[in-house]
Amino acid sequence: QLDQIIIHQQVELLEAILGTETSSKYEIKNPLGQRVYFAVEENGCFDRKLCSPIRAFTIRIADNAGREVIRVIRPLRCNSCCFPCFLQEV
Repeated sequence: QLDQIIIHQQVELLEAILGTETSSKYEIKNPLGQRVYFAVEENGCFDRKLCSPIRAFTIRIADNAGREVIRVIRPLRCNSCCFPCFLQEV
């Protein structure tokens, strides 16, 4: 059982040096600091560059054996106040 999780984003060396954003990877740990899950964000370079805060993505969360346990899908949406029916959803 997990009553708390800690999420750490792994920063790629290329991302740190050049300031470009790559596909995000995360370690999901228990309160003892042990990794229990690993998450990878899938999206295109175009989405990361031009649509960053409203970009479409899929995050796959896998256990330590590499088996996918959760998939989070967020389609590209407009967050304009003129189109409230197109607010973000996951």
